[in-house]
Amino acid sequence: MICFGVDEIIHQNPAWKTKALGLVTSDAATTNTGILSRTALLQAGFNIVLLFSPEHGISAKAPDGEAQQNGIDEITGLPIISLYGNKSMPTAQDLENIDIVLFDIPDIGARFYTYLWTLTYVLEACAINNKALIVLDRPNPISGNFDAAEGPFLEDTTSSFIGRWNIPVKHSCSLGELAIYFNGTKNIGANLTVIPVKNWDRDSFVSAWGTDFVPTSPAIQNPNSMLLYPGLCLLEATNISEGRGSQYSFETAAAPWLQTNEIIGFINQSFGDEIKASSISITPISGKYAQTLCKGIHFEVIDPEYFKPVFFGLLVVYMIRAKHPQHFMWAPYKTAVNPSGEDHLSKLLGIQNAQQLFDLPLPQFIANCTKLTHCPGWQEQMEPYLLY
Repeated sequence: MICFGVDEIIHQNPAWKTKALGLVTSDAATTNTGILSRTALLQAGFNIVLLFSPEHGISAKAPDGEAQQNGIDEITGLPIISLYGNKSMPTAQDLENIDIVLFDIPDIGARFYTYLWTLTYVLEACAINNKALIVLDRPNPISGNFDAAEGPFLEDTTSSFIGRWNIPVKHSCSLGELAIYFNGTKNIGANLTVIPVKNWDRDSFVSAWGTDFVPTSPAIQNPNSMLLYPGLCLLEATNISEGRGSQYSFETAAAPWLQTNEIIGFINQSFGDEIKASSISITPISGKYAQTLCKGIHFEVIDPEYFKPVFFGLLVVYMIRAKHPQHFMWAPYKTAVNPSGEDHLSKLLGIQNAQQLFDLPLPQFIANCTKLTHCPGWQEQMEPYLLY
């Protein structure tokens, strides 16, 4: 069985555990036996005095993009400072009575999943305030195989809270590795320690870990949605439902007007060894088309090793737009960190004027997407910072 960083640090029983500790975490972070990380650490004598929460709050169940407030943790009674809403970075006042900050939040391997960027702000805050940061590392659930990494790389002009710095969309790294990488390449200079995962084969997927699946946020409810998320998240920038508010979030593309048969046939003929598409009907209880019956396409990844989710997501959006020119629309996606919701597609893909890509004829679109999603030199760039 895999041992997460939190399992390893409890086993190590370090002398510093009696110092005043802050912990960045949520209910998505558990030990390999399913105990909440903060509960397990407290039971092991770690002197946690303050919690910090990311997007989705301490429960990991708050709606995406919704600002979270400070509060008290119902489980531990500890105060919680939110790092998603009024601020992204802990202040000097937040950290003044803290000796060491621990970070334990699972990632899902996509650049626009915001827990990574919360980590970077915590890294900077610790450097500014001369506090040690210890990252309790976790595996990348959609594998750390660099052959499966996918761009685009992020252009600086599109930097936002869903992508601050220049890495690929599907990055194939653990958060601990990216913390080491950013600490060095961005000259942050924090006093950083990463507690590595034990028994992780970086080519493996979450289903091979030997642990129970724990949802990382409300819309990521199973391994299939994790595998599809780096591509189907592009639907956020459209008037097509990505399945939020249903049991198929990030496993479907749906709308009341969607005609599915032709697209399903094309996908199964072209990608049948990697993914299976089938028709589905959903009535979301929230999100796009709430309380409205939608016709949709359900996607099931068959071979995650060879499946390219970003390229696939780009192609799905292109096909639906081409099939439904009278219905399809680009749409803003409002969140606490992007209140206008504008330019969401460019922020997701990390390239300027991203919508223009979809105006190209299909052969040119495919050629451009193939080039954009290719990641030359990424493994070599990361090599000095890899832990596994």
